[in-house]
Amino acid sequence: MVIGSIGLIMLGVLFFRLWSLQIVTGDKYLAEANQNRTREVRVPAPRGRILDRDGDVLVDNRTSMALQLDPIEIPSSVAERRALYARIGKVLGHSADWVRKKVYETKKNDPPGSPITLDQDVDDDIVYYLQEHQAEFPEVQVNRIFVRKYPQGLLAAHILGSVGEVTAEDLEKNPDKDLGAGDTLGKTGVEQTYDDVLRGKPGDTRLQVDSTGKVLSQLPSTLPEPGQSVRLSIDEKVQEAGESSLQSVGLPGAFVALDVNNGQVLGLASNPTFDPDIFTHPLTQKQVDALYDENNGAPLFDRAIGGQYAVGSTFKPFTALAALDGGYITPDEVVNDTGTITIADQEFDNAGKEAHGPVDLRRALEVSSDVYFYKLGAEMNGSRQLQDWAGDFGFGKATGIDIPGESEGLVPTPKWLNEAHKEQPEYYDPWVIGQNIQLAIGQGYLQASPLQLAVAYAALGNGGTVLKPQLMLQTEDAAGRVKSEAEPQVAGQIPIDPSARQVIMEGLHDAAQAPEGTSYKVFGGFPVKVAGKTGTAERANETDQAWYAVLAPYPNPKIAVVATVEEGGFGADTAAPVALQVLQAYFGKEAHAVSGGTGSVE
Repeated sequence: MVIGSIGLIMLGVLFFRLWSLQIVTGDKYLAEANQNRTREVRVPAPRGRILDRDGDVLVDNRTSMALQLDPIEIPSSVAERRALYARIGKVLGHSADWVRKKVYETKKNDPPGSPITLDQDVDDDIVYYLQEHQAEFPEVQVNRIFVRKYPQGLLAAHILGSVGEVTAEDLEKNPDKDLGAGDTLGKTGVEQTYDDVLRGKPGDTRLQVDSTGKVLSQLPSTLPEPGQSVRLSIDEKVQEAGESSLQSVGLPGAFVALDVNNGQVLGLASNPTFDPDIFTHPLTQKQVDALYDENNGAPLFDRAIGGQYAVGSTFKPFTALAALDGGYITPDEVVNDTGTITIADQEFDNAGKEAHGPVDLRRALEVSSDVYFYKLGAEMNGSRQLQDWAGDFGFGKATGIDIPGESEGLVPTPKWLNEAHKEQPEYYDPWVIGQNIQLAIGQGYLQASPLQLAVAYAALGNGGTVLKPQLMLQTEDAAGRVKSEAEPQVAGQIPIDPSARQVIMEGLHDAAQAPEGTSYKVFGGFPVKVAGKTGTAERANETDQAWYAVLAPYPNPKIAVVATVEEGGFGADTAAPVALQVLQAYFGKEAHAVSGGTGSVE
């Protein structure tokens, strides 16, 4: 009797439990079961292309088959994980330990739930094998992804930048963006600046699968929206000429070419460069180290916008404008250059103590008389005249170019140096008159990038308008329709006296194309009239750095070009030839150098 009662009670409990599961909560569990049979796969949108000013493709996409692990499906049991890694490794031709390290590194850096990419560009044989044996590998997915490709090879690598998989830090920094695990994001260069435009809108694919992960059918899905293309101001011929010329020199350096009337960047490069395609594959630590290795020239470092250097005599036109504005000298005032000048009981010499004799401003620029500008630097000491004019031209501040990584540079002042001396007396001397004298010839603590110098020369060329350098011309949809256009942006206006500018431009023209000019051996036979200036900057414990800055055509320039070569020696020896090749590419066949004469192409 007791046993029968217990049996009835147990049957009652089972009955009410079954009734609860099927009737009371049946719909809930049915919905969950249905959900368990549905797999949603986020489908990234193809990124927009990056084009040069003529519409030629600099960056495009290609499709790749990526073998990925679903982290949710990875077994929690150590033994089962090892078995899984061994089976996957055998398919890929790697060890189980190789797979384990890949999983560990991805989980460490990527957001939780991110698909773990074990390999890209998987061979078709492997794809077919996994499809045929899907029941044996429910944790493995082979997904079609978009990978960047570079039809022009290494061209403009520092400008274009790179993309990378979204990290947990990216998600935290960009909560307002539609980002998900496994997405790609612009990391450097144009890819980073215009990521919102290039990235597009992801879609999703909904699949019905069985318990083993086998696809049964495809459910209604959302197609991704491709990203817009970005057309840059880069002139491919100018870019190629600058890069190839720098590479032929074989030393670290950079060049920048700007349209003086709107600030568009026609060319910009740093040497040594790198292959942007390297970022489309997982990098080894050895590869990463090589990209940052200073002994290898630090290929990832963009010297054009991030380099901080003394610019030597290319700075002299700005010293002249400051002195003329302050009434420290007139264009016709003559200084007797004996090759050396004594100021505050210290001698300051021309290069090699070469004496140029009586020089006015125009002649001082032609022969690059240091004595003339030493005198101006001494006379302006005690005021901020030189520093203020340098600042007006953009020295000591970021230009605002639309790629990341530029330096602000430095225009030294007594206040700055004296404070630095107090904090680090072992590295900085206090301000004395010699600091202003060195600043007047672009030496001392002055720090500027090639881009900043190009912006300053462009302002000199257009009469005093400081323009923000821009790479983006317009954005376009997938059909090539223009969606937005960039407008020139004025960063400042300098009240340059036209007569002062004229005499300085004349001096720069003579420096480039008069027989006694410092770069006559390079530009004397160039059939386009130019106004250019050499610079030779001293660097501690290193060979002098070569500079050249040029405006063309003279007297109404359209383009400003700056080139620099670290340890390149005299500006006319290594930097000026780089600028020459850039101008040859810009002006075309009629601008190729000839022997003798300075015929003009307007």
